Amino acid sequence: MKITARYFPVLLLASLLSFGLSANSSARDTVTPERAGIASMLEEVTPAVVNISVQGTAAAPDNPLMNDPFFRRFFEAPSQPQTRPVQAAGSGVIIDADNGYVLTNHHVVNNADDIQITLSDKRQVPATLIGSDAATDIALLQIKADNLVAVPMADSETLHVGDYVAAIGNPFGLGQTVTTGIVSALGRHTGINGDGYEDFIQTDASINPGNSGGALVDFNGSLVGINSSIISPAGGNVGIGFAVPINMAMAVVNQLIEFGEIRRGLLGVRITDLTPDVVEALDLQVSVGAVVSSVEPGSPAEKGGIEAGDIIVAVDGTAIVDASDLRNTIGLTRAGSEVEIGLIRENRRLNYDITIGNAPGVAGSAAGEKADATSVLDGAVLGNIPSGHEAYGKVDGVLVMDVAQGSRAFRNGLEAGDIITAVNRKPVVNRTELMGLLEDNTGTVAMNVRRGDQQLFLIMR
Repeated sequence: MKITARYFPVLLLASLLSFGLSANSSARDTVTPERAGIASMLEEVTPAVVNISVQGTAAAPDNPLMNDPFFRRFFEAPSQPQTRPVQAAGSGVIIDADNGYVLTNHHVVNNADDIQITLSDKRQVPATLIGSDAATDIALLQIKADNLVAVPMADSETLHVGDYVAAIGNPFGLGQTVTTGIVSALGRHTGINGDGYEDFIQTDASINPGNSGGALVDFNGSLVGINSSIISPAGGNVGIGFAVPINMAMAVVNQLIEFGEIRRGLLGVRITDLTPDVVEALDLQVSVGAVVSSVEPGSPAEKGGIEAGDIIVAVDGTAIVDASDLRNTIGLTRAGSEVEIGLIRENRRLNYDITIGNAPGVAGSAAGEKADATSVLDGAVLGNIPSGHEAYGKVDGVLVMDVAQGSRAFRNGLEAGDIITAVNRKPVVNRTELMGLLEDNTGTVAMNVRRGDQQLFLIMR
């Protein structure tokens, strides 16, 4: 066919359009758009976050009819405390892949008889409770598995309000979920933990039931906190969640690994916040710190030279903001450590080296441990008195958490709920001391035991 001149412009336009479409198609096939967001970071971090399933027992609610004098006669009082099975779910974070250490909340694994962990690759492995501290709501588990991934640690002291964070956990048992937000506040004291130690990171990243024990990470993929609790009128997320700072959590973990319990520090002072009116009245040159109201006789503070009226402004060079800050700092310092206390007295800066004492009724309760099979307490599960117990802070001793029917401890007259206060008239403060005394006394042992309001003297054979 002969191509005339009048058809040439049409053919040229068609050729150009065909070339343009081919070029655009080729560009789409070869150019990959850059992925926005934090997906690449999460790919590194999420394998370190696990799901936790717990089965255990808890005290059964009392029969209300037993409180009525008329109906009580129709019921026989139980000889042993009544219990009921419980199930719980939460989250955890692998912090040491070599040793299989998993960090979570105390309330997730409290009263657990069996703990199962589901890894991100769907493997299920049993977990052992190394120790738990109700006062900080931190617990440490250990698992045995290959190819574990641990999350890197951040320094939670470097956090600022407004920093971006992501919460990773298992809300409502749905499976691993990621939410994002910012650090809304730091150093929060909510009272959620009762008389515990609180220095919460507050975040608006969505945290719901089941997220407890999960990871709060910065956008570099480093662990800054352990998600712990929420404030929620209706039981769901309203943008007010709290995480235990990782620095506080690791202070607990290090003691649980070394001792299996928390050997909480004691300074021996009563303190209040330094308020503006006190600053003005005393014409002080400082505006933050903790005012010493009184010093306990014979305490480390008295022996170290601290006086009533002093204003504690630093511990080991780290500034103390208020009374809660000092309480947290000393409480998380292991007993026996030497610290430098910086204080203001009559507008003069003074420094004292003080050896921290051991808080009575150790606040950190390690996991209950069965007595040795050769011990007079064989069949008993023993633990330190937890902070929520009515005897905490009032009685020094070791709590009998459970006694197996027909066991040696049972035959020797021991009951669940008893508190062992002395062995052969030697006082015991915690489980470690009790175990040590029992190792030295393999024969007949005399024990002082508190049972409710009664003081018992039991001969254990």
